[in-house]
Amino acid sequence: MNIEEFFELSAGKWFSHRTSHHLAFKQSEDGKSDIVIEMLAADHPEVIKLCEQHKVEPSNASCGARVTWKGTMEWDEEKHEGSTVLVTVPDADKPGEGKLLREMGYAEKAPVAGTYKIGDDGALTLITEYETMSSEERLWFASPNLRMRVGILKRFGGFSMASFTSEIRMGATEASKKAMEAANAG
Repeated sequence: MNIEEFFELSAGKWFSHRTSHHLAFKQSEDGKSDIVIEMLAADHPEVIKLCEQHKVEPSNASCGARVTWKGTMEWDEEKHEGSTVLVTVPDADKPGEGKLLREMGYAEKAPVAGTYKIGDDGALTLITEYETMSSEERLWFASPNLRMRVGILKRFGGFSMASFTSEIRMGATEASKKAMEAANAG
């Protein structure tokens, strides 16, 4: 699987259930979200704008996505919602690796560029360095309609949060139907 196929298979509406472990406080917290992932062509105006913002030649982008979420966390009454644009910029010398540009970061609410790598097992690893912390996420499909994610957030050289997320597709897409047909044929 390449990055474009991973994004394509991720497109659609998902129900997400996350358990986060705040290691410094020895507490865990559950969260639930509805997530919509929409594919954006490499020449989409939002993809071009994000490339230019990160000083990346837009023609080097392979694909993009708009991710929108709406959810709740167990410990607060606030609604957590927002959206961001993601753009992949493959490394010409290393197939399966490259930069992931984000309009808004996961750990800090500012534009950020990280790296991605697709493993031989089809899992996607994202690494993002922020000013005061770093995050590492690993995403994979248990089936075309069930995506799993684990993440670690590190502050000042120590682990501060670990999370596990399961995401269930709410309705099949053309890409997930094709993936299911391929899995059943094999």
